[in-house]
Amino acid sequence: MILGFHASHEQIHPRQLLDAVIKAEQVGFGAAMCSDHFAPWSARQGHSAFAWSWLGAALQATQLKFGVVNAPGQRYHPAIIAQAAATLTAMYPGRFWAALGSGENVNEHITGDLWPRKSIRNERLHESVDIMHRLLAGEEVSSDGLITVDRARLWTLPDAPPPLLGAATSPETAAFVAPWVDGLATVLQAPDKLRAIVDAYRGAGGTGPVVLQVHLSYASTDDQALAIAHDQWRSNVFSPPLCWDIDTPAGFDEASKHVQPADVTANVLVSADAAWHAAQIAELSEIGFDEIYLHHVGTEQDEFLDVFGDRVVGQFA
Repeated sequence: MILGFHASHEQIHPRQLLDAVIKAEQVGFGAAMCSDHFAPWSARQGHSAFAWSWLGAALQATQLKFGVVNAPGQRYHPAIIAQAAATLTAMYPGRFWAALGSGENVNEHITGDLWPRKSIRNERLHESVDIMHRLLAGEEVSSDGLITVDRARLWTLPDAPPPLLGAATSPETAAFVAPWVDGLATVLQAPDKLRAIVDAYRGAGGTGPVVLQVHLSYASTDDQALAIAHDQWRSNVFSPPLCWDIDTPAGFDEASKHVQPADVTANVLVSADAAWHAAQIAELSEIGFDEIYLHHVGTEQDEFLDVFGDRVVGQFA
């Protein structure tokens, strides 16, 4: 199993985040992934740099494999994302993948277009991934469905296309994407829910790697770790459709006013004990994940990287 580092563009300045991912490689992490947001989840997080600019720098600065979670179809035309993915893969063969999802309104509303209902967003995603696969195979593509494409062709192609994973947080979506993606990416939930997602994906014919993003909070005391999680991640405790449909960081901040510290522990592993975190990661790996990416939800990454590099990463090498 590959243990990776998650780079959170919503929380950390891109220069600082580049330093963090360089250090992550130095302490032993085997891969990295990042978010692709136009806005943070909360004004307290306070950042949201352009992931694709940063990815070029991060791939050049390290030897790590990198992934990104992206939502083609509204804020991004899928032909542009296919071009971006092709260019990164041509420059850094075998080191890039993208997990593609149906998006969140907090990022997509900036176009001024209607935020569609979930069923249409899913079909739009399916169309987008099909367009991307065809472009990455060297085809000239035209399409007049939910996505309009007029004679698009990628002129610079990698020797082999990058994997396009499906992003899913439910068994239904995992089964939906399984026939037409190259792997699955999901986020931390209760182990039984994660097993159901993996089983649904594999049961529907899904192949390729299954990837998990784990939110955690580490500090020198449990109280400090919980305070960090509550400050930075309480806007992320909401289940769909709320988390899909709120359209501004201010809306998330308003919705999370009454979230208590204990409520955050359902979505974030919180502890000052590195051995406890390692045990949780080991349990999650047994579900069948090929890659697990750790996201320390604090804005300062150095202590987390030092401690986990010393006490956790080596257990999964």
